Amino acid sequence: MTSHAIAPARRPPLTPFRLWVAGLVVLIVAGLVGAFYVLRYGLAVTNLTDQVPWGLWITLDLSAIALGAGAFTFSAVVYLLKVRRFEPVARLAVFIGFLGYSAAMMALVMDIGRPDRFWHPLIFWNVHSVLWEITWCVILYFTILLVEFVPTLVDSPAFDTRPRLRRLGHSLHRFTPLAAVFGLALSLLHQSSLGATYGVLSGRAIWFKPSLPVMFIISAVAGGTALTLLATLLTGKLSRRRYVSDELRHSMARLTGFALLAYLYLKLWDWAATSYYAHSPGTADALARLAVTSPYQSTFWWFEVLLAGVIPAVILLAARLRRDDRLLMMALGLIVAGVVVNRWNVTLSGLVAPPHWSPGVLGNVTAAAYFPSPVEIAVALGIIGYALLAFTLGARYLPLFPHGEQ
Repeated sequence: MTSHAIAPARRPPLTPFRLWVAGLVVLIVAGLVGAFYVLRYGLAVTNLTDQVPWGLWITLDLSAIALGAGAFTFSAVVYLLKVRRFEPVARLAVFIGFLGYSAAMMALVMDIGRPDRFWHPLIFWNVHSVLWEITWCVILYFTILLVEFVPTLVDSPAFDTRPRLRRLGHSLHRFTPLAAVFGLALSLLHQSSLGATYGVLSGRAIWFKPSLPVMFIISAVAGGTALTLLATLLTGKLSRRRYVSDELRHSMARLTGFALLAYLYLKLWDWAATSYYAHSPGTADALARLAVTSPYQSTFWWFEVLLAGVIPAVILLAARLRRDDRLLMMALGLIVAGVVVNRWNVTLSGLVAPPHWSPGVLGNVTAAAYFPSPVEIAVALGIIGYALLAFTLGARYLPLFPHGEQ
């Protein structure tokens, strides 16, 4: 009788892709654990206080919405302005916008303290609240992004055996121009209203100015187009494919560069109007306290203006420099990071240097202390992990580049 040895089952190799996915899954699990603690014990497990009620999660929310602005930018350019050369990146921009807005909504569910009441703005209308208007715009625009994303989803191989669902999904494509119109209107409304949320607060002198809504829109356009181009280049490098032509890449780089220049122009004039030519007591007092208690001044000038503004603008608008892929991706990455730093500075600057009359301030407080708690960090990492994992799987399995070249 002959015995045959049973060969041991071969384990799948640990490829870089699988290690990357496994790492993102770990982040998501950490986020779920943090979310459980928030839902179980409330905001007491965070370092948010009456003095600093907005922190890491609101920064994540604002950054995700701003960096998802490529969706409305390229949808408007392609379907309204009929600039068809940008069409190869329209699907990717919509996908990034969908992920950005879904990530922002996750952060808001954690931040509101009573997530079971998320539906209240839909029923109890407070038409005098900027936040109420933002809530409606975000919900409606997310619905539009979902409609725009469905045709891409049904084109994936998973729907090869479901022709009826594929035809139904493709039928939504006829509404794309209409969706682009409403999407542009809603995006302009809520992107500007996010800035107006701060700008209409007359009691917070450092925020009270009419320039914030416009600056939020233009910085979102620059950040959203930068992230779309950066994602296109990175995906092409990793998959060793050429998804966009050199001409399209240069056009996207110029669009981002000009948007960045417009933002820098307004930003510097905003600084001059509030801190150089004028010295209102409230603003001057808050900026003086920020200068001695926080890295606000250095992050503003060295990071927001120089590293994330002037240097990327030079690279994107100089034809010789933007031909270098490494320089181009570095510039785009700096712009994305600059948007995040800006949203952090805007959110925290008016809170860590609170006015003396603020109900959350007891005594003569120079500056309030804030650093995210481990639970806040875990939840934020989980949301970032979700967005990166969804993008990774989407880039691998969805037809995001219908006109890409091998």
